[in-house]
Amino acid sequence: MSDDNIRGVPRGTAEVPLSILELATVGEGSTPTEALRDATEVARRSEEWGYHRIWVAEHHGMPGVASSSPAVLIAHLAAATRSIRIGSGGVMLPNHAPLVIAEQFGTLHALHPGRIDLGLGRAPGTDMATANALRRSAEVDPDEFPQQVAELTGFLDGAFPPGHPYARIQAVPRGDDRPPIWLLGSSGFSARLAGLLGLPFAFAHHFSAANTEPALDLYRSSFRPSAVLDRPYALIGVAAVAADTDEEALRQVMPGALSWLRLRQGRPGRTPTPEEAEAYPYTPMEREFVHERLSTVVHGGPQTVRDGLEELRKRTGADELMITTQVHGGAARLRSYELIAQAYGMV
Repeated sequence: MSDDNIRGVPRGTAEVPLSILELATVGEGSTPTEALRDATEVARRSEEWGYHRIWVAEHHGMPGVASSSPAVLIAHLAAATRSIRIGSGGVMLPNHAPLVIAEQFGTLHALHPGRIDLGLGRAPGTDMATANALRRSAEVDPDEFPQQVAELTGFLDGAFPPGHPYARIQAVPRGDDRPPIWLLGSSGFSARLAGLLGLPFAFAHHFSAANTEPALDLYRSSFRPSAVLDRPYALIGVAAVAADTDEEALRQVMPGALSWLRLRQGRPGRTPTPEEAEAYPYTPMEREFVHERLSTVVHGGPQTVRDGLEELRKRTGADELMITTQVHGGAARLRSYELIAQAYGMV
């Protein structure tokens, strides 16, 4: 596998490729059907606007996120587009048997060769009760993640060592090539593992900003060249909201901040409207939480957002920026992605 399947080409005046993490957000007053329709339109338009890839994430038990089944959604988005890379950001590997993931992504790769990414996370993507229901067992050790990655790789490559109990099992379909594996993380565990395995690494800066630079440093210092990559390649997820003015961007970013507050309080729900976010009676502690959340979201007019993204890119040395935009409604999300693409001369 060539690292050309991993490294993107910057467009316009961007120094690194820009990509999108699409969560199929369900807004208050909307439905999952409308959210998935919006996600499809984001994929189509982001391809036109020059974004390199679009990923979807596995979440469970969250009424405001309609991407609980990444493989199904990836198949739909890939069929609705022509060239943009589509992938998982990510599949939560401990929730699934590695053979099942190998079969799903082998099928996706056969349907859309050269366009599929397989990003893997080791968190459940939900609460433990739901995780147990997914796994049919509470006996899951997150430290087994390296073994699960090795097993999945063995199925994808058809290359278990002699004597391995699965050496005679074939993951079908399987071609001469396969989707590139990415490791995702919000701490140092997956960063170090990605480095040791010589894999590309995606860090969740959008919800673990304090750990970004230490994790990237660990990834780079641990990196060993592999058949996949000859040097490190690090992507970071960035929360960003662009609007025509700084004031409108602040209005659009508040619903996402309120959603995060409710999630942390154990009350996940659909993304509120800007009016609901403005009228919400925040306590002093809640206002502090929202303020801290907003400090990690790059938001404002197009130039303000570009300046913020560039500062982050230079500070972290990221090889790619993956933008995620949590706002109410598909129209505001599309407008944000379009303005960012315009700010970089990609359109």
